[in-house]
Amino acid sequence: MPGMGPITGAEFIAATGGDLSAFASADRLAGFAGLAPVPWDSGKVSGNLRQPRRYHRGLQRALYLSTQVSVFFCPVSKAYYDRKRKEGKGHKQAVISLARRRVKRPLDHDPRPRPLPDRPNRWGLGGVRKVMGARAAGRRG
Repeated sequence: MPGMGPITGAEFIAATGGDLSAFASADRLAGFAGLAPVPWDSGKVSGNLRQPRRYHRGLQRALYLSTQVSVFFCPVSKAYYDRKRKEGKGHKQAVISLARRRVKRPLDHDPRPRPLPDRPNRWGLGGVRKVMGARAAGRRG
């Protein structure tokens, strides 16, 4: 993820135990990190949400700091942050919202190249891999 350096990454791995399959969903991971609000209802009053009392502070710190850094260096994060600020959210609310989004959609921020799908392109020139492979080899496909 953008914004996560070696120290913050080590904190993330230490907090999660290095195995994300321990969490049933991204929502569980967000709840463990304290990024998901919990209900704070009483009697007839409902719909009140607040930060949970029990959460992993180290994991929340790692996600919060990496999110703040990614706002400056990742255009996708910057656009999301700016959109939340235009919606009227404060800085902290926008950062927490972005951190929650980054937990839920890690592949959107994955800088590693993904394999190209093997499907026809819009011109019907065969598979994308075939065309891209031909261009990489200096031939036209």
